[in-house]
Amino acid sequence: KMAAAAGAAAAAGLWSEVNRCGQNGDFARALKSVNKILQINKDDVTALQCKVVCLIQNGNFKEALGVINTHTKVLTSDVIAFEKAYCEYRLNRIESALKTIQSASQQTDKLKELYGQVLYRLERYDDCLAAYRDLIRNSQDEYEEERKTNLSAVVAAQSTWEKVVPEDLGLREATYELCYNSACALIGQGKLNEAMKKLQKAEELCRQSLSEDSDVTEEDIEAELAIIHGQMAYIMQLQGRTEDALQLYNQIIKLKPTDVGLLAVIANNIITINKDQNVFDSKKKVKLTNAEGVEHKLSKKQLQAIEFNKALLAMYTNQADQCRKLSASLQSQSPEHLLPVLIQAAQLCREKQHAKAVGLLQDFADQHPANAAEIKLTMAQLKIAQGSVTKACMILRSIEELQHKPGMVSALVTMYSHEEDIDSAIEVFTQAIQWYQQYQASQTRGANPKSPVHLSLIREAANFKLKHGRKKEAISDLEELWKQNPKDVHTLAQLISAYSLVDPEKAKVLSKHLPSSDTMSLKVDVDALENSHGATYVRKKAGKLTGDNQQKEQGQGEVKKKKKKKKGKLPKNYDPKVTPDPERWLPMRERSYYRGRKKGKKKDQVGKGTQGSTTTGSSELDASRTASSPPTSPRPGSGAAVSATSNVIPPRHQKPAGAPATKKKQQQKKKKGAKGGW
Repeated sequence: KMAAAAGAAAAAGLWSEVNRCGQNGDFARALKSVNKILQINKDDVTALQCKVVCLIQNGNFKEALGVINTHTKVLTSDVIAFEKAYCEYRLNRIESALKTIQSASQQTDKLKELYGQVLYRLERYDDCLAAYRDLIRNSQDEYEEERKTNLSAVVAAQSTWEKVVPEDLGLREATYELCYNSACALIGQGKLNEAMKKLQKAEELCRQSLSEDSDVTEEDIEAELAIIHGQMAYIMQLQGRTEDALQLYNQIIKLKPTDVGLLAVIANNIITINKDQNVFDSKKKVKLTNAEGVEHKLSKKQLQAIEFNKALLAMYTNQADQCRKLSASLQSQSPEHLLPVLIQAAQLCREKQHAKAVGLLQDFADQHPANAAEIKLTMAQLKIAQGSVTKACMILRSIEELQHKPGMVSALVTMYSHEEDIDSAIEVFTQAIQWYQQYQASQTRGANPKSPVHLSLIREAANFKLKHGRKKEAISDLEELWKQNPKDVHTLAQLISAYSLVDPEKAKVLSKHLPSSDTMSLKVDVDALENSHGATYVRKKAGKLTGDNQQKEQGQGEVKKKKKKKKGKLPKNYDPKVTPDPERWLPMRERSYYRGRKKGKKKDQVGKGTQGSTTTGSSELDASRTASSPPTSPRPGSGAAVSATSNVIPPRHQKPAGAPATKKKQQQKKKKGAKGGW
C-alpha cells in the first residue's frame, strides 16, 4: 500500500510538471515527464494522448503516428481521430487522412477544419468550398480571418485550374493574403491588368503589416513579398514583357526563399522564357524543380507542366533518349494528353524521321478521336514541310468539325490554288456553303436566313470562280447574293458580266435593274471645288507661270519642264584669252608634242655627298632665285624635305612632267619590297 501511495504521489507530481511545461510550451520536457508516467502505467489513455500531442508539437509526426497505431485498443478512433488524421496529413498521406476523418464517429470543429485542408490538397475544390462556407457560417472565434483566406484560395484555384468564373464572395480585402488570392483569381480569368493592381495593393498591405513589428528586418519583408513578386513577374511574362519578368524572377532566386514550391515555379517559368536559347542556364534551373518536397507543394497541373518542360529541354539539348523516356512516362500517366505525343513527334522530326512522326500522330488520332483535330493539324503541317501539299489538304479535310470554319476554308483554297487544283478548291467552298445551309435550316425550322459568315463564304466563292474564269459556276452564287440584297449594284454588275457569256438575253433583262445615269450623276458645286484648299494651292502654283508658258500649256496641253544645266567648274588659273590645249585630256606620253625624257642632262648637278646635300654651283636648284617657276618633283632617293613654313607647292600639284620619276620611285619600292619575301 505504501508503494502504491508513493507511486500515486510521484504520478501526481509528474502530471503537475506536464501541465506546467505544456503551458510554457516546453513540450520536450513535458514528453520526459509523460514517459515517466507511462512507466508507472503503460496503458494510461490520458498519458498516451499527451505523448502524442507532445510529439506532434515537436514535429515528430511519424513517431506520434507509431504510438497511435501501437495502442489501437486503448487509443480508439473516437479518442484520437483528429491527432491521427493530422499526422497523416503532415506526412503527406492525404488519402489516409481523408479516410480517418470520414471514419470518425463525431465530426468536431477541429476535424472539419482539417477536412477542408485535406479536400484542398486533393484538389476537390467544390467540396472544399462547401466545407469552408459551412465553417464560416457556424463558427465565431479568432480564426475567422484565416478561414476567409482559405475560402478565397479555393476560389482562386477554381479560377486558375478549372477555369471556373468565380462568384463574388463579398470578402473585404483587408489583408495582403486576401488581396493576393483575389489577384490569382483574376489571372485565371485573363484580367491581367486588374490582377497587377491587386498585387500592388497586396504588396503595400504586406509592407504595412510587417513594418509594424520592430523585430522584422527588410530581408524578412522581401522574403515575405517573394510570392507576390513572383506572381507579378508571371503577369509580365503573359503580357510579353519577358525581359522585365526575367529580371524579377532572378531577383527572387537571389533571395533564396525557403519555399521550394515557389522556387520550382519560378525556375520553370525561366526555362519557358529561355526556350531553346541559354540552355546552360535552363539546365541549372531544372535542379530547383527537382528539390525535395516540391511534389507536395504544387498542384498536379503545375507538376505536369514542369515535367513537359523537362522533356522539351532534353529535346533542345539533343538528349534524344532522355526526351523519349520523359515523354513516354508522361504519356503513360496521361494517355489522353496531347503534349507527350507531340514532343515525341518533334523529336522524331529532329532526327529526320518525318514518316515515323506522322505514323505516331496517326495512331494517337485513331485511339483518341476527341483530340484528333489538333493532332491532324500537326500532321498536315509536317506534310507541308515535306512538300506534300495535296496530302496535307486530304488530312485537313478529314477534320469534320473544322471543315466549315472560314479559316480552314481559306487555308484549303489557298493550298489548292497553289497546286493549281481549282476544282478541289471550288468543292471546298461548296461543302462549306452546304453545311451552313443545313445548319441554318435546323436552327430556324425551315426558314432560310443567311448568317454573315454564310454570305461571306458565298461572296468569296463567287469571287474565286470569277477570278479563275468560272463565270458559269459563279452565277448561282451571285444570284443568291443579289437575292439577299437587291440594292447591291456591285453584285448585279458581276451577275450581268457572268450572264453575258451564257445568256445574253438574261444579261439584258438584268441590266434594266441597273440605276439610270441620271440617278448616278454627281451634283458637284464647281465653284466650291475650285475655292477648296487643294484647288487654291494648284492655282497659286499655276500663277507663277509666264504668259508664254500659259499659251503653250493651252495649246499643247502639257509642257515639260526643262532641266537647267549646271555650269562646269573652271580651274583657278584659267585664262579666257588663252586657247586651252586640245590634247589636255590625253596622258602626257600620248600627246603629239611629247618628245620623251632627255637622259644625261644635269647629270653633273647630282649631289655626290651625304644624303640631302646639293652642289654649291647649282643655281637651278635654288628655289629663291626662281620663285616664279615651281621646282620639279624630287628625284627618288634625293631625300629633299620641305619645311612646314614653306610656300612651295606640294608634288601632287606640280606639272605632270615629274610623274615618270614618281612612277620609277614606286617601282623601286616595289622591287625593294619583293626582296622582303612578299
